[in-house]
Amino acid sequence: MTIPLWIYAVVAGIFFSAFMTIKTSRAEKKIDEEFIEQEGQVYIQRMEKEREMRAKS
Repeated sequence: MTIPLWIYAVVAGIFFSAFMTIKTSRAEKKIDEEFIEQEGQVYIQRMEKEREMRAKS
C-alpha cells in the first residue's frame, strides 16, 4: 500500500510548524528576559539616586 504524496507534505508541514513555534517562543523569551533585565537596571539606578539624595540630606 502506497501513501499519497500529500500526506507526506502534511506531516512535513506539521513538523515545520512545530519547529518554528519552538524557535519563535525561545526568541520571544530571550527578548522578554532582556527587557526585564533592562527595566530592573533602571529601577536599581533610581533606588541608588534616591539613597544618595537621602544621604546628602
